[in-house]
Amino acid sequence: MLLEHIYLTCFRNFTARDFSIHPKLTIIVGENARGKTNLLEAIFFSMNGIGFREQKEEELVYWEQEKSIVETTWKEEGLPILFQIALTKKGDRIEKAFYVNKTGKTHGQYLNFTTKAILFSPEHMDIVLGAPDKRREYLNRVLSLTDPVYKSKLRNYEHALRKRNKLLELHKNEQELRDQLPFWDNYLEEMASYITAKRAEYVAGINTNVSLEDRVLRMEYVKNEMTKERLAKAYDLEIRMRKTSIGPQKDDFQMYLVSDNEKNIHAYGSRSEQRLSVFWLKLYEIYLIEALFHKKPVLLLDDISSELDTHNKKLVLHLIEKYQTIITTTEVQLAELAEFEKTEIVFG
Repeated sequence: MLLEHIYLTCFRNFTARDFSIHPKLTIIVGENARGKTNLLEAIFFSMNGIGFREQKEEELVYWEQEKSIVETTWKEEGLPILFQIALTKKGDRIEKAFYVNKTGKTHGQYLNFTTKAILFSPEHMDIVLGAPDKRREYLNRVLSLTDPVYKSKLRNYEHALRKRNKLLELHKNEQELRDQLPFWDNYLEEMASYITAKRAEYVAGINTNVSLEDRVLRMEYVKNEMTKERLAKAYDLEIRMRKTSIGPQKDDFQMYLVSDNEKNIHAYGSRSEQRLSVFWLKLYEIYLIEALFHKKPVLLLDDISSELDTHNKKLVLHLIEKYQTIITTTEVQLAELAEFEKTEIVFG
C-alpha cells in the first residue's frame, strides 16, 4: 500500500493544503517551525487515528476552529483507497469519525485497513539518553503492537502492581498483610514471567537479525525477575519502603557498539552513534512489522539526518531505499545524497 496524496483542512497550522507523496522518497525541507513535522504528524495521524506530539487532541485542530479533516488517498495493488478522519470539538473533548471509501468505520475497523507506520522523531533519543523507564516504554509499545497477549498481560501486571503497592503503603497489621500478599504475589509472578520472556525474546531477535553496515550493535537485557524466592528476600525491605522493589517495572536495556570494544552507547557514544543506535531499533521494528503483517510499513523520519556525517546519511538513505519514506530536514543538500527517485516539498 502506497500513499499518494494527503489533504488537510484545519489541521495544526494548515488551513487548507494538499501534498503529493512520492512512492519512494519524499523529502520535506525547510527551516524549523515552518510546519514540516506537522505534515509528518498528519500522515501518522491518517494511519493511526492519533498524533504523536499533542498533549491534548484539541491541539490537532487549527486555532479557534471547531473541525478538522485529514484525507489521504492510497493505492493497493493498483486500486485507489480513500481514508478520511474528521475531528470535531465537543466542549472540552474531541470526537473523531473514521471513513474508508466514504463508509463509516469504528477506529478498530479503520486500523484494519491501514498499513503500519514506523516513526523516528527526535524525542526517541530518550531511548538512549533518558532514564530506564523510557527504554521500557519503547519496548512495551513495540511488543504491545506485535503481541496482543503481551499487551493484555502488561496491563494486568500494572494494575495488580498498583494493588500490591497500595497494600504495602496502607497496611497497619502485618499479619493481615502476610495473609493478603500471596494472592497478588502469585498473580504478579505469572504475568511477569510472560513479560520477561517476551522482552528477552525481543532482545535475542534484535541481536541476531539487524546490523548497520560494518557496525555491529548489541542490546543487553538487564532483567529484574519477579519470583517467590526474590519476593521473600525483598519482604523486609518492602515493609520499610512500603513499595514493591522487584519485578519487570525495574528492567533496563543497554546498547553497545560491539565493533568498538563493546562501547556503551548510552554513556560513551557520540551523538551520531546514539542517533544511529535508535535507527537500529527502528530497523528491527520494520523487520517485525513485515514478518507479522506481511506488509511494508511506511517510514516517517523526523529530522533523522541531524548530527549525522555524510557517510552515515548515505547509510540511512541506503537502508530505507526499499520502503516508501517521508523525511523532514533543514538540510537542502540531503536530496543530493539520495541516489534514487524522490520528490521535495519545500516549506518557505
